[in-house]
Amino acid sequence: MDAISVIRAKRDAQELTPEQIDWVVDAYTRGEVAHEQMSALAMAIYLNGMSRVEVARWTAAMIASGERMDFAALGVPTADKHSTGGVGDKITLPLAPLVAACGAAVPQLSGRGLGHTGGTLDKLEAIPGWRASLSNERMMGVLRDVGSVICAAGDGLAPADKRLYALRDVTGTVESIPLIASSIMSKKIAEGTGSLVLDVKVGSGAFMKSLDQARELASTMVELGTDHGLRTVALLTDMSTPLGNTAGNALEVREAVEVLAGGGPADVVELTLALAREMLDAAGLPDADPAKALADGSAMDHWRRMITAQGGDPDAALPVAREQHVVHAAADGLLAALDAYAVGLAAWRLGAGRARQGEAVQAGAGVELHAKPGERVTKGQPLLTLHTDTPEKLPYALEALDGGVLITPPETEYRTTPIVLERVG
Repeated sequence: MDAISVIRAKRDAQELTPEQIDWVVDAYTRGEVAHEQMSALAMAIYLNGMSRVEVARWTAAMIASGERMDFAALGVPTADKHSTGGVGDKITLPLAPLVAACGAAVPQLSGRGLGHTGGTLDKLEAIPGWRASLSNERMMGVLRDVGSVICAAGDGLAPADKRLYALRDVTGTVESIPLIASSIMSKKIAEGTGSLVLDVKVGSGAFMKSLDQARELASTMVELGTDHGLRTVALLTDMSTPLGNTAGNALEVREAVEVLAGGGPADVVELTLALAREMLDAAGLPDADPAKALADGSAMDHWRRMITAQGGDPDAALPVAREQHVVHAAADGLLAALDAYAVGLAAWRLGAGRARQGEAVQAGAGVELHAKPGERVTKGQPLLTLHTDTPEKLPYALEALDGGVLITPPETEYRTTPIVLERVG
């Protein structure tokens, strides 16, 4: 078996054999297959796809590349959530402590930013002292003491995915349904959670641009989870405009804390509660009331304990970017569209994301929204504030926003898109 024959097979749109898949995943994990070879294979998979049989075997090989975790000793039901990535998607931050406050344990293994979408770990690292990397023992300790933990997957958990995840981010292969499904589900199945709720984003700011693509991805992941005995459901949610009023790292942490304090943008609160109810139902706690846990402060208590348990200071001032630039409305009218991809790309160019594997991100960089689609605006009013430590990047961020803001005549009818579009599973 050799890497070139596997690459050629997929390049020529052939179905990889189980033996080829097992070998190439194992060899890449061990370093026998070089990054440039796996890059070529990832691009071939992106262009030619994989059958359901191939995806299932690829996922199993990724799981087999490392260890499996078991949370049975906790004595409480476990529930996890995973988002396929969006702009302003800070939902994990308030969601994990909220579900923990309702009685389930939440072992939330999260990742870094991919392309124009933000990463939960990058956001939380804006909190002074907070640590993403925990040993399995420490992770279990935080779960026992607090009820929720948000951390990076350990080196022993699906190590093949850890290598491939970073590679996809810098080779233009993020959007591949087989690679997304196997990446997410290999980690979640190996993680050992009792139930999983998937938030599959749909729209310009998502990797899945259409409902058909999103349904295919959701169905693939639900089937993978179910086949491995993991209770899995998926919500298809709108990502045509950014979630909430911020896209960035520290900016999104501030907004998440507002939600935990009983405030925050209505769309963030709505989706947080919808996902919390799905997680609690999947965990066998359908009578728990997450809205009450937000209102009575118990979710905030869990947040503060979780951040502290991972070395962070929940009272510390969050980083602020050195430079701000305000974008004003060009005319009176109705803000008819604020394209999520344009905002995400601008935030990425301002320093909130990375262009190379392992590159540092700016904690304070990002985009702040002062109006959302459906609102009336007047000429000259602030629409967006761009935040960055590198002002020389501002022209490139503004270029990303070209065509992303649409203001129509004031009398234009605006049709609201629901946040939750469909449920699968």
